[in-house]
Amino acid sequence: MTVSEKSLANAIRALSMDAVQAANSGHPGMPMGMADVATVLFGDYLKFDPKAPKWADRDRFVLSAGHGSMLIYSLLHLTGYAKPTMEDIANFRQLGSPCAGHPENFELAGVEATTGPLGSGLATAVGMAIAERHLNAQFGDELVDHHTWVLAGDGCLMEGINHEAIGLAGHLNLGRLIVLWDDNKITIDGSIDLSSSEDVRARFAATGWHVVSCDGHDVADVRRAIDEALADPRPSLVACATKIGYGAPNKAGTSGVHGSALGEAEVAAAREFLGWTAEPFVIPEDIAAAWRAIGAKGGDAHALWADRLGSSAQKAEFERRMAGELPAGFSLEAYIDTLIANPQKVATRKASELALGAINDLLPETLGGSADLTGSNNTKTKSTGPLTRDDYAGRYVYYGIREFGMACAMNGMALHGGVIPYGGTFLVFSDYMRAGIRLAALQQTRAIHVLTHDSIGLGEDGPTHQPIEHVMSLRMIPNLDVYRPADIVETAECWELALKDATGPSVLALTRQNLAQLRTEKSENLSAKGAYRLKAAQAGRKVVLVATGSEVEIAVATAALLEEQGIGADVVSMPSWAHFEAQPQAYKDDLLPHHVLRCSIEAGTTFGWERYVGIAGLRFGLDSFGASAPAEVLYDHFGLTAAKIAPKIVAALD
Repeated sequence: MTVSEKSLANAIRALSMDAVQAANSGHPGMPMGMADVATVLFGDYLKFDPKAPKWADRDRFVLSAGHGSMLIYSLLHLTGYAKPTMEDIANFRQLGSPCAGHPENFELAGVEATTGPLGSGLATAVGMAIAERHLNAQFGDELVDHHTWVLAGDGCLMEGINHEAIGLAGHLNLGRLIVLWDDNKITIDGSIDLSSSEDVRARFAATGWHVVSCDGHDVADVRRAIDEALADPRPSLVACATKIGYGAPNKAGTSGVHGSALGEAEVAAAREFLGWTAEPFVIPEDIAAAWRAIGAKGGDAHALWADRLGSSAQKAEFERRMAGELPAGFSLEAYIDTLIANPQKVATRKASELALGAINDLLPETLGGSADLTGSNNTKTKSTGPLTRDDYAGRYVYYGIREFGMACAMNGMALHGGVIPYGGTFLVFSDYMRAGIRLAALQQTRAIHVLTHDSIGLGEDGPTHQPIEHVMSLRMIPNLDVYRPADIVETAECWELALKDATGPSVLALTRQNLAQLRTEKSENLSAKGAYRLKAAQAGRKVVLVATGSEVEIAVATAALLEEQGIGADVVSMPSWAHFEAQPQAYKDDLLPHHVLRCSIEAGTTFGWERYVGIAGLRFGLDSFGASAPAEVLYDHFGLTAAKIAPKIVAALD
């Protein structure tokens, strides 16, 4: 006897309401409302193989409305993924269960992206769609030919990042991107008309999207709409009219079913309404078998693809790139040797551009970009022509003024695999993209952020553009490497470190103003230690000056003034706090001994530097906003010159 699609969908509904009820926490409404749409998508359209969750040419499915996480957990279990087990689902939202409150890519194979912050999943999917088209242009249809599907709710389409994401997707004509909108007209506060009266369909259409509507509870109508979306060359929005919490007879269609358990009485009523007689966390065998058969269908497509890969001349290169492995022996040592032989005084943003010139020639997988600041961020090189709707093989994305959208798109590219994304903007605008950077760190994605104009040294643009607290605040994000290199050599070293770390994102905080090359002798990658002794004291050591970025040059000048007075001063360059923290305690104690005066110099907030200089140490920086003036005037005004720092150190020693 054939199992009806309504029964298949009801399995999702049952698992969702049972798991949320057991946890007494969660969001049953969306999974129950979108169960019919999800059944059609997984049953007839999505290309996937539960036995090979990382198959490179699988379709990507992103649950942007991540609060409805029980939808994806139910689907993964029902279609035959090894995880989650039924026990995992029964322990939904409990410590140790991979079924976290919101989907996390590092917990479960089949969860393509960590979602929850609304809109970010859709923006991440845009990056996946870009990566798919880019790799298709490089490797051809036989190896790369898949779609990116997104399930988004009203909240995803309200958040500002949605506007950034769909504008970019429409501009690039990402026709392999299809968004299934849970158009249920309910938010947590109540009916959507409490807060919104916009014409969402018109907005998507205005940005170059194809738009189609359907009844989300009529499987034939859902198929019609998806078929229409697949036939259109533009990215598509499929507006699925649904009733949130469908099946709960007293709460469906209300905000009461959005973010809390139904309650035992309503769960019982829903079982009766749906005709679902099985016990909690039990799926009748005929329905379970039908779902497993859906999951098994992708095996044939996967096998055919594997045959094509096996006979492809590009097999080794494709597998290397999808595995995220750099070419054997990758190193910037030869490039750094040229810097040692020919010292240069350049801004570290320019130093980054020079390093990228070597990197982009060595690594065909790099995919760069900038949020409308290409000429200021110096992120484009000769190897990176523009990626456009007419040429997806290009290696440079013009993101426009879309910092947050750029950050999440980069996450999507990194999660998709096959590319290493980097993107630039001003450091001060990391405020706009912080949530995307944080998600990169949480998802352990190799996304590299080139954040220039990193201090008051940018000068005349003034305090709105001068970052003060930004470097320190970024250092607080777990699993984010923040590099602030002091010269052209450190910049190259930091780039190499960022590229070699496939387990998390990096920030390179770079100057607008020119900096002297302080490293003029060949050595190992000293930035890998996070901090190192750039200059040892000549007289008896009484002071250690620890500095980052442009202020290392000031520390060197300060040390010279102190040495003239018989005060021995070490200079420590600290391009990365995180790498320094990873060093043995003996190394850290040797570099920053407690028996001498320790002083920090950084053109930003002094907050946090007591960690390294102690309560009795001196912290030179600024704990106010900047001002509009030339860089050299500002450094003098805020006391960040050797002539103003040295006397304060002498006074402290006295």
